[in-house]
Order: sequence, then structure tokens, then C-alpha cells
Amino acid sequence: MPTSVPLSLLDLARVNPGEAASEGIARSVRLAQTADGLGYHRLWVSEHHNMPGLASSATSLYIQHIAAHTTNLRVGSGGIMLPNHSPLVIAEQFGLLETLFPGRIDLGLGRAPGTDGATMQALRRDARASEHFPSDIVELDGYLTGATRVPGVHAYPHGSAGVPLYILGSSLYGAQLAAHLGLPYAFASHFAPEALEEAARTYRDRFDPSGPLAGPEATPHFIAAANVIAADDVETAREQYAKTELAWLRSILGRGRDLTDEQLAVLRDHPQGRQVLGMLQRTLVGTGPEVVAGLDALAEEVEADELIVVNAATEEPHQHRTLELLAPGADRRDREGSALAAAGV
Repeated sequence: MPTSVPLSLLDLARVNPGEAASEGIARSVRLAQTADGLGYHRLWVSEHHNMPGLASSATSLYIQHIAAHTTNLRVGSGGIMLPNHSPLVIAEQFGLLETLFPGRIDLGLGRAPGTDGATMQALRRDARASEHFPSDIVELDGYLTGATRVPGVHAYPHGSAGVPLYILGSSLYGAQLAAHLGLPYAFASHFAPEALEEAARTYRDRFDPSGPLAGPEATPHFIAAANVIAADDVETAREQYAKTELAWLRSILGRGRDLTDEQLAVLRDHPQGRQVLGMLQRTLVGTGPEVVAGLDALAEEVEADELIVVNAATEEPHQHRTLELLAPGADRRDREGSALAAAGV
């Protein structure tokens, strides 16, 4: 059975150690095509900088590439770190994307730098830029809707359907801001699970349907995130998760260092390693029905209107299989195996 709420994907645009960036990008395309054929709702791409294991630093270009190779899937940012950019430039980029792919583009917005301090300086980001996040969102919305807040300044082109805005966050700040503005909110519980329940409650309790950016019939729309690994048997799923833990430790604790698997195995049981692995608390591992049941329980727990999942398996065939086993379409069993064959995996 499919999940009880719409199911979407967050693509971290990973590039594996020893792999060319073009290989990671090609894998993203293949996975997006599988998701497109299986009826997933949307696919978002994250913005990060100065990270060799992630390929989506030029996020709008990555979105364009994925959208050009899919047909029905909504594609967007999860998210654009708005303090890194001029609202006008982002409006121009996403207005063009919406013009090229009408009715398929989303714009998720965050305020974190998505990088370290030295890279923030290289981006020419003012350390106080995040203080202007709320007003920058309002300015951006004006450009995208043709109701500019800056006299005489407009963003061209802009698509006729408009680009829906989403606030992303991993704290109560984002929940409060999204509620005040009357916008949908996505919580990054795939790596920051601690505040999930409180953020969901805060967002719903404070949602203002007449907020400055709320639509005519605005209602709360809360998106919760989770990591998923689904397989035909529990043992295979757990084997994949063990590899995922090592990859996660390498990405967090191995920056600037080439850690061996033996070193990572030691770190896994170290207090620092356990703390890092605690970030993966919202990870569902098992057979398809087990993971679907876990997703339904998560949606019920926080009254989520939508779930967005990170395909956490480290190997591409298992990533495609996860997508098949969790596919939203009721007829997914009839299509099992077809997506892998189409992708050439």
C-alpha cells in the first residue's frame, strides 16, 4: 500500500569518493526518472558549497537539468539559502525555470549558509544577512508574483503559473516564520530530528491564513523529512544502512581527512560518532511494507500533510529498489523491476 500522504524526494546530489561529479549527476537523473515513472510528487535539490561530495552548489542549474530529463515530477530547491543571494537574482532564475517548465517548479528557502565560515566570505555573504531573511522572502515574492516591492524593479521572465514558496528549517524559527507568512513549511528531520514534534505543533498553532504571503484559501501545509532504505528482505536493508552510517560519519567527521573503513568503524562506537549518528534518528529501514508503515506512523505523529524522504542507501540498485517498494502508485507491484531496466541499472 502507498503512504497515506503524498511522498516526495530530497536529492542531496551526492558524489561518491573516487567518482567524477558527472557520474553523481547522471545517477541523480536516473533516480529522478525512476521517481517520475513511479508517481512521486516532487523532487527537491539542496544547496551546499565547498563540499566535494555534493554536486548541487549551482542549485538552479541542477534543477533545470533534472526537470529537462523528467516529465511530470515537480522539481525545486530544498532549499535555496536565500541570504547567499540577491532576491532579484533568485527570482530571475526561478522565473526562467517556471517559464521553461510551467507548473513544475518549487522554491524552498532556507537561511543557513550551507557551508563554513571561510566559504561564506568567498560567497561575499554578509554575516548579518540572515537577519534580513523575512524581508528578503517578501521582496522575492513580489518579484515572482509581479507585485514588486521595489519601485521600478521587476524580474523577467516570470511564468504564468507562478512559483510556490516553501520555508525550510531545522528549528522553531522557521516554523514560526512560515506560520506568520502563511506559507508551507518543511522541517529537516532527516538530520535534525530533536525539534520535529515541537516545530510541527508550533507551525500549526500559529499559522496565519491571512499572513502577508498567504494565498486566498491558505491552510497549513507541513512537510516532514526522513531517511529511508527499503529492500526485499530486512537483512539487505540493514546491510545497506550499516554502509550508510559509515558514509554519514565520513561526510561529517572526515572533512579534510581520508578516513579508512577501519577508522570509521572505531568512530561509530565513539561518543562523538554516536552523537553524529544520532542525527539519523529519523531513518526507516526494512522491507517495503515496514518502511511504508513507518512513514505512515511519522505522518500521523506530526500531522504531516506530505513526507519528503532521502534515499539513504549507498548503492544505486538499492536506491532504485527503495523507490519501487515505496512508490505512491497503487499499481507499483506491476512496475517493480521495470524502472531498474529502464534506467539501465
